[in-house]
Amino acid sequence: MYISLEKPEDVNAEIVRIKTSDKKSIPVIIVTPQERREGAPAVLWIHGGGYFSGMKEMVYMSRALDLVRELGAVVVSPGYTLSFVKPYPAAVEDCYAALKWLDLNASRFGADGNTIVVGGESAGGGLAAAVCLMARDRGEVKVALQLPLYPMIDNLDTGSSANNHGRLWNTRRNHFGWRLYLRKNAKGDVEPYAAPARARDYRDLPPCYTFIGTGEPFYAETLKYVHDLNAAGVHAEADEYETDVHSFDMLYPKLEISKRARERFIERVSAILSERN
Repeated sequence: MYISLEKPEDVNAEIVRIKTSDKKSIPVIIVTPQERREGAPAVLWIHGGGYFSGMKEMVYMSRALDLVRELGAVVVSPGYTLSFVKPYPAAVEDCYAALKWLDLNASRFGADGNTIVVGGESAGGGLAAAVCLMARDRGEVKVALQLPLYPMIDNLDTGSSANNHGRLWNTRRNHFGWRLYLRKNAKGDVEPYAAPARARDYRDLPPCYTFIGTGEPFYAETLKYVHDLNAAGVHAEADEYETDVHSFDMLYPKLEISKRARERFIERVSAILSERN
């Protein structure tokens, strides 16, 4: 298993604090390429951890780093409020504040403010989907592409999250994560910003790319999210990989499927963004 929270030598990074909706502040890491690239996307990348754990430095082992290296992206990774500190909506409001900050500041770091991408892995993927819903509804930021990788978006059991014994993440941990995040509403019909699978209207959301392991808990909800987006007229696609290891691409980067997932990720992100121009 591979875990690295240190900045690689081939990218630049700095930490700043930004204001949030509750008039407090959170730290964000801004990761930039060593050489600026014209038209590079501005990316909000949200770390995973079941909503209750994880840290902004996980960006250094995520697919966001590929976006910096391959596309020249400017990536902002927020240190959002974890659910053991405050439950929903603290985390998603922090991430939305980071999106607004990125929208206002992208050009300062050499990114194209008209090409804003929102992504993340696991719970970060769930927050990415929720932030895209917020952005659509509030009308303050236009998101060009969403990248919710193997996202944690359904607080109710699905065909793959019920009785799942996958590695790293399973049914027991999934229930624990939702209980901390939603507290007494963990099994309720909550609003879509809390669990994007509860959304009833997916129209006018940004196009979506994701990938998922076939044996992991979030398999069913990921494919349903992609299906629902397409049914609403939003282009969405998912690649599937034969594994029950959640976050396989981050934790086991030397596996062949991890290498394929990385290559395919950059290929599809590049293609989807190119189709906009």
